[in-house]
Amino acid sequence: MKNLLLRGECAPKLYEAVSKLPICDYHCHLSPKEIYEDKPATDLTTLWLAGDHYKWRLMRQSGIEEKYITGDASPREKLRAYAKAIQYAAGNPLYLWTKMELAAYFGIYDQLTPENSDEIYDRAAAAIRERALSPRKLIKMSNVALVATTDDPADSLEWHEKIAADETFPCKVLPSYRPDKMLLCRAADYKDYLSRLSAAAGIEITDYPTLIAAAKARLDFFVAHGCKVTDLGIPAFPASIGTPYQAHVSFAKVLAGEEITEVEFDAFLSRALIDLSKLYKERGLLSQLHLAVQRNVNPTLFATVVVDAGGDCIDDPIPAVALSKLLAAMEENDGLPYTVLYTLKPSMVDAMVSVAGSFRGVQVGAAWWFMDHTGGIRKVMQSISEMGQIASFYGMLTDSRSFLSYTRHDYFRRILCTFIGEMVDAGEFAEEAALPLAEKICFYNIYNRLFPEVSL
Repeated sequence: MKNLLLRGECAPKLYEAVSKLPICDYHCHLSPKEIYEDKPATDLTTLWLAGDHYKWRLMRQSGIEEKYITGDASPREKLRAYAKAIQYAAGNPLYLWTKMELAAYFGIYDQLTPENSDEIYDRAAAAIRERALSPRKLIKMSNVALVATTDDPADSLEWHEKIAADETFPCKVLPSYRPDKMLLCRAADYKDYLSRLSAAAGIEITDYPTLIAAAKARLDFFVAHGCKVTDLGIPAFPASIGTPYQAHVSFAKVLAGEEITEVEFDAFLSRALIDLSKLYKERGLLSQLHLAVQRNVNPTLFATVVVDAGGDCIDDPIPAVALSKLLAAMEENDGLPYTVLYTLKPSMVDAMVSVAGSFRGVQVGAAWWFMDHTGGIRKVMQSISEMGQIASFYGMLTDSRSFLSYTRHDYFRRILCTFIGEMVDAGEFAEEAALPLAEKICFYNIYNRLFPEVSL
């Protein structure tokens, strides 16, 4: 797999250099509890398939019964079922990720098939035992220097505290502030969530100002624990900007148990995003906005399996005018922090790049989810390079719950090196500038933005 995805003369030389760079995973869904406890892996299926909704989706699309995905089938049966799904998944990034993960962590270079899945299961089991594979071991093997997990404002961060106190683990594991539940005020269990947030903040939430006060208290708690990044991934985006008074009225109705209209929800959501962004900017945090996603569109799957089971999909595009109005309102409030915009809808990329270019410190992030394949990654880089400043791009992140997903950084780096290398080979970009550019995108941009004080 030496030259996998590498094309032309320049790309292999670039990759040889950048492949050795550390990984700064500034957005993922790894469990800090699992990192701290560092329990050894038991088998390939549990380590590799459990919790990976990318693989689950592919299996369902292949017609495989849920018993072999999240059900009670044996580990060998589940691996055999996945092998059936992946064997002919040409073009899906999982096809290459599967090959790369087996090679990187288990030293297995064979293509996984239903016929050899039992043999691969046994060979992986031997590698797990011999290498004593565990969450921390996998992170070290992947050359990961920094991990930013995704954490609710009401979280105690106890596992982050325990990791930080352990000097034997060199990787920095920092929390990220994700206030999704605080903003989804029409959820059935919203008042229960407010009770947890109130208790965590030590502030009784009785109106909109006390909600923001509680959010601020928890944000300061996160910052004290090393937080550098915030995130948002709710299936909603305000179509209009509300006034502070409208936000107060909307939230008062929520607290009174009344239903609010879409316009009233937009007033609350837009004002809360503006107020939170000001807090982020004051603390020098990087804000991430994941846009245009529908959550749990299959109610039966959501009810019978688990949350994050792979039932999300692409939503309709967010109008560029709505996005630009929200960013403008943040800036007018002197509260527009460094911001990364993500979309999983290809048709939104060009508009987002053009909107981002109108605001200092705002940029489009890595191809997300249904776009993190070769074509999607190239599409994002092509748009940024043609309409923006590719040298400012923060590069890849895993956005994953799997400790084996760090090969996605290698996948991205190979695609990036070919993208830059093709321009060098065609005489469209200076060869001497190619390596510094690739290094900035692969690691140094995000490292210097967020963690310059952390020595590696």
